[in-house]
Amino acid sequence: MATDVDIRPVRMEDAEDIVCVLNPIIESGKFTVLDKTFTAEEEREYIAAFPERGVFFVALRRQDKRIVGLQSLEPFATYTRAFDHVAVLGTFVDLSCWRHGIAASLSEVSFEAARRKGYEKIFTYVRADNPASLAFHEKLGFHVVGTARRQARLGTTYIDEIVIEKFL
Repeated sequence: MATDVDIRPVRMEDAEDIVCVLNPIIESGKFTVLDKTFTAEEEREYIAAFPERGVFFVALRRQDKRIVGLQSLEPFATYTRAFDHVAVLGTFVDLSCWRHGIAASLSEVSFEAARRKGYEKIFTYVRADNPASLAFHEKLGFHVVGTARRQARLGTTYIDEIVIEKFL
């Protein structure tokens, strides 16, 4: 676990720092299926509309209080109560801060908050061409459910996604 970061709930004023973490990851085209960058205003709107049952934390580097990671869990579906126990996970860490334990620190705090909100299972997708992410999630206790073939299309390239889950 990272010892040089503090984890806290997201705030509206975090939007600009969040897009500074998120947009370079999107622009790389390698680690997420998100295909468009976000403005700070769009991120503020996302934070403002974040579900009440959701969990959204940021990691701040202690030395400069800069956001270097974020993690959100949202309800899997809102059209039925049958999935109320399932959350969908998203994790992003500044490209310059990988392998420093930031995502693990976020996960420890987020998963405990998810338990308190009544979640029993976390569900997410990992790009099949990102074995480092899959290995990280497996260390957290995620298990592979299967592979969704040609699940995403970025430009003319199809990307398979590995479907994973973790029971809390």
